[in-house]
Amino acid sequence: MAFNFPAFTYIVALIADAFLIFFSIFHVIAFDELKTDYKNPIDQCNSLNPLVLPEYLLHFLFNFLFLLAGEWFSLALNLPLIAYHVYRYKTRPVMSGPGLYDPTSIMNADVLSKCQREGWIKLACYLLSFFYYLYGMIYSLIST
Repeated sequence: MAFNFPAFTYIVALIADAFLIFFSIFHVIAFDELKTDYKNPIDQCNSLNPLVLPEYLLHFLFNFLFLLAGEWFSLALNLPLIAYHVYRYKTRPVMSGPGLYDPTSIMNADVLSKCQREGWIKLACYLLSFFYYLYGMIYSLIST
């Protein structure tokens, strides 16, 4: 068994994906709290907005490593979510700081359900990716 760059890339992707799973779980729980009126929208947006850029940067980081390692299939699996992240950040509401969530519009039922659905979809993508990265890491360690 040799330790090569693709194996390192998959290890980084596994660790980063674990963080992304936790971010997604927090995202889903936060919007469920908003839906049931356990928290006020300003506090919730203040806790969610600082997590947006780290989530996107983690996702871009290991995909950049996939690009450098020549793991084209892994990169192709992540391209739709990368494109969605770029689109979502470009069309965010005008705010004074970084983030996606505006406290004045987040309580709109359509926006709230869209954000909650987005959290569930991201959680599913990150969970499926986690198991694929685990397989990719084991395969790259065994194949060399």
